[in-house]
Amino acid sequence: MFSPDQENHPSKAPVKYGELIVLGYNGSLPNGDRGRRKSRFALFKRPKANGVKPSTVHIACTPQAAKAISNKDQHSISYTLSRAQTVVVEYTHDSNTDMFQIGRSTESPIDFVVTDTVPGSQSNSDTQSVQSTISRFACRIICERNPPFTARIYAAGFDSSKNIFLGEKAAKWKTSDGQMDGLTTNGVLVMHPRNGFTEDSKPGIWREISVCGNVFSLRETRSAQQRGKMVEIETNQLQDGSLIDLCGATLLWRTAEGLSHTPTVKHLEALRQEINAARPQCPVGFNTLAFPSMKRKDVVDEKQPWVYLNCGHVHGYHNWGNKEERDGKDRECPMCRPALTVGLNPKRTVATVRLKEMLGWQMSTSDSQMEGHTCMLNV
Repeated sequence: MFSPDQENHPSKAPVKYGELIVLGYNGSLPNGDRGRRKSRFALFKRPKANGVKPSTVHIACTPQAAKAISNKDQHSISYTLSRAQTVVVEYTHDSNTDMFQIGRSTESPIDFVVTDTVPGSQSNSDTQSVQSTISRFACRIICERNPPFTARIYAAGFDSSKNIFLGEKAAKWKTSDGQMDGLTTNGVLVMHPRNGFTEDSKPGIWREISVCGNVFSLRETRSAQQRGKMVEIETNQLQDGSLIDLCGATLLWRTAEGLSHTPTVKHLEALRQEINAARPQCPVGFNTLAFPSMKRKDVVDEKQPWVYLNCGHVHGYHNWGNKEERDGKDRECPMCRPALTVGLNPKRTVATVRLKEMLGWQMSTSDSQMEGHTCMLNV
């Protein structure tokens, strides 16, 4: 299968490293996808490399250290050990990598703006959290410009002055090879799925990533100053299906190869037509059901299928079984009987189903996850 970009631009599509998807939003943010504040972000090969790599190390408050911090053309990381001692690590340009930065800040160095929102918020006024736990410059992803286009994640991002500052209270230390490393206040956690991002995937172990990309076990508390144990057998390389926890938002990383196997709009349309061609019937009303096309997604007619989200059973619309004590919002599924909520999103209803199960009109979330695909049906 091909991604939408490959279908529309088979020969002109730029090199795609992968995508970051914000979990918890069904395709769009409460305020809408505006500018760099989106529900997903695609990482493409930049026209010109902007990656950086460690270079010179300056100790204490020397003129070189002060120059590195004040020079806006020089990337640097400052580790404040005490009021009298600061270690500054200069970073130089790396022509073999591209850098992408993620955080809450809307300043220009941030490529993907991520904000935490109040669960269940419905309007623009109540979507912003009172006090965000996401760092303004949360993390950075470094992608190799040459095959296999490996992507690695690092805690903290460079600000508008191209600097990263770790204050006295931040967890920091000197490594065995004499280099400095540290953790951000709330940390950047990563979990890689076991057995790949397939039907056999199992949850991995959550780890914390340091500023230099080293892997550690979790701290006792999210913002504790004492770091966890270093896990030398693991790396900061992102895998297809890796989860990134920014303490307020969780991102899913999909590689370009993994995305190439996901269904496209054309595949979903073919699936819709195949389902309708089977002339499925409501198991209760025995009337024929039909999923509408994209052109008629906002029109609800008597053939419109309705799904009970808790159990996955699909029926035609019926006006019986309401629970009056809940203003008619809850109904009893004729197949299950317990009171279950009926859900209908005229723009994008997500039904995780397998084709065979859909033709039999019984959906199982666990089975669909084993199948490894999520079908988005506009009903």
